[in-house]
Amino acid sequence: MALAFTLLRKLVQQGFLIGNKSLSLVSVTGFIMGLVLTMQMNPILSDFGAQTLLPGVIAIAMVRELGPVITGLICAGKISSGIGAEIAAMTVTEQIDAMEVSGTRPLGFVVSTRVLASTIVVPVLVIFADAFSFLGAYMAINVFSDMSSTLFINNAFGMLSFKDLIPATVKTFFFGFFIGLIGCYKGYNANRGTESVGYAANSAVVASSLTVFVIDLIFVLITNIL
Repeated sequence: MALAFTLLRKLVQQGFLIGNKSLSLVSVTGFIMGLVLTMQMNPILSDFGAQTLLPGVIAIAMVRELGPVITGLICAGKISSGIGAEIAAMTVTEQIDAMEVSGTRPLGFVVSTRVLASTIVVPVLVIFADAFSFLGAYMAINVFSDMSSTLFINNAFGMLSFKDLIPATVKTFFFGFFIGLIGCYKGYNANRGTESVGYAANSAVVASSLTVFVIDLIFVLITNIL
């Protein structure tokens, strides 16, 4: 019981640390993406008299692809590198060995809590990115037109369906899982040298970023087939 409570407390602590590291960057990036997409798409749709479709186009682009992928890349840079460097430092300073000698299982105490926290937090960060992108899009649209907030919301969410939401949501959990797992793997297998801490962080970013693109490609192929 005490062990379960300790693991739960560690999970909550890791989730807070991971989310706190990335929330502001994810939110600002989402907001800017909403602004940029709106300013890019508005002249094109206006030429065809389809400006009212702009909120829906932004919503589909952000929810299906840009929101999850951009957030995944940010988390690969912030979360995976942080986990990799932290565990690599623990490995270099022999804290992992000390845990094993004392009977504490590093795989359960160190690795599982970070992987699970990353799996939970990344989808939440994607929600923030999407929400702030809608805010940015709404503010940009009001520069070009007098579209009401009600019309904006109806047009944005009216074009979204479960076929858009379910794959986009599921793949964010995969993003979070592999981002945390790769960071733990790179840190846990670091060499016994101080330079290995930086190497573990860098290699975790590269591997996690590539994994995000591969997972996204797999989900796009699956959704197109279905």
